[in-house]
Amino acid sequence: MLTVTELQASYGAITALHGISLEVNEGELVALLGTNGAGKSTTLKSICGVLRPVQGSIEFAGESIMNKKPESILKLGISMVPEGREIFTSLTVAENLRLGAYTCYERSRYQQDLKEMFALFPILEERLSQPGGLLSGGEQQQLAIARALMSHPKLLMLDEPSLGLSPTMVDNIFELIGMLRDRGITILLVEQNAERALKVADRAYVLKTGHIEFSGTPAQLEKELDIASVYFGGSKDKSSEVTL
Repeated sequence: MLTVTELQASYGAITALHGISLEVNEGELVALLGTNGAGKSTTLKSICGVLRPVQGSIEFAGESIMNKKPESILKLGISMVPEGREIFTSLTVAENLRLGAYTCYERSRYQQDLKEMFALFPILEERLSQPGGLLSGGEQQQLAIARALMSHPKLLMLDEPSLGLSPTMVDNIFELIGMLRDRGITILLVEQNAERALKVADRAYVLKTGHIEFSGTPAQLEKELDIASVYFGGSKDKSSEVTL
């Protein structure tokens, strides 16, 4: 479904991605792991068009999306939940959800979509008329995911969905991610909690300073890679790379 090849991206004179390549197949949940500054969020921003890559290629469903505008990429079926949620805090929950559906709005379909979101996120129905800024961090994260789902994405990208949440809410978010995976939604997950991400992922990539250091199934990565190294650098065996 998604193929990224030799992607290079920069912030001014600073190169953030040094020719990375990765794939996400339909129905997969792929985790993208690494330390802060490894290039995880830069990868997602490049895919969704927020950041224009310097070189390389990005194909989605057989079509090049390099240099397309974010709204065009959204219409093609890629939706991202950004780090920090970035909901519209002055708008109500209902208004945030309505904005999520703007690319595919149909009155009858919209009402059905709302029912589905309320089934997944019951708290949002209770908070429907409240401004997003009054929600707790966990509730805002649920709203951000629901807003993204309202566009009927073919690929859902999640950037650090557990960041800043309580342990109980982290459990809830990962339970939700597992439910979405079981529903057949294709997911690219950037996550600081490597151990939890590997429990729900089909495959994973580990980034280090803009390079892909490891790739493989969770079982392969847990065997070959010290999970602590995802945060602190290094590996059990720096000379080996797990590939599929």
